[in-house]
Amino acid sequence: MKADKHQALISLYESKHNEKEKVKSHYHDTYQLLYTLKGTGICTLHHQEYAMEQDNFIIIPPATEHSIAASSKMTVLVLEFETDIFDSNVQVQLIPEVFRSARVQKLSTFDSSEIRQLLRKMLYEQSYGDKLWETGLKIYMAELFFIIARSSQEPSQTDINTLRVEQLKHYIDTRYFDIKNAEDIADRMGISKRYIQSIFKEYYNSTPMQYLTEVRLGLVKQMLVETDKDIVSICFEVGFESLSTFYRLFKNNVGVPPNMYRITQRER
Repeated sequence: MKADKHQALISLYESKHNEKEKVKSHYHDTYQLLYTLKGTGICTLHHQEYAMEQDNFIIIPPATEHSIAASSKMTVLVLEFETDIFDSNVQVQLIPEVFRSARVQKLSTFDSSEIRQLLRKMLYEQSYGDKLWETGLKIYMAELFFIIARSSQEPSQTDINTLRVEQLKHYIDTRYFDIKNAEDIADRMGISKRYIQSIFKEYYNSTPMQYLTEVRLGLVKQMLVETDKDIVSICFEVGFESLSTFYRLFKNNVGVPPNMYRITQRER
């Protein structure tokens, strides 16, 4: 059967299911993302069964026959929308990539943490309800689509330590500007700081924070030579909170202060 279509172009709501409860097969004209907050179950998409577990995303393109059977008490966040609310980049690049097929997608610990934060922000904006809430929701949804699209492109790996350390390195490479300390990284991965330090050093012979400093300083050196940005702006852009810490780390690692590095490199 066909489900009733929500009047709103964007809708985010909670759906609770009791143990052994079933949702009969149906479809929508809208796009849907289902995020499993807790519990387990089975989702059937076009007559193919998929396990539903915590932090899984169920991706449901329009006109996809689907049903749900809860194995335990289960709470699911349902995001339903139409594409014409977004600008052309999101419509052309992100949505087709995310909704290329009906499936259940498992996310890395990093991506799950990012997405849970985005969903919290979206729930807040929807409940706050001022004149900007819909704009805020669209921004967070575009970021959510981006994370899912990137996650689906990552190569599969079997060794859990290799997978985690590669996820950690990728996270530092792409979010170097947003990391506060080792505890911040550990919290995002959902595992202990000691474990993260141990596996990263085993693979890369440095701690995550040492690698973070290396990434940041590499970018600083590039910007000092290739741009005319102020040193304080460069410091801020790559994620250093303290200018004095930045100067100390740069001189200790490079051998000269940033301004001297800029002058000598440009004279070559």
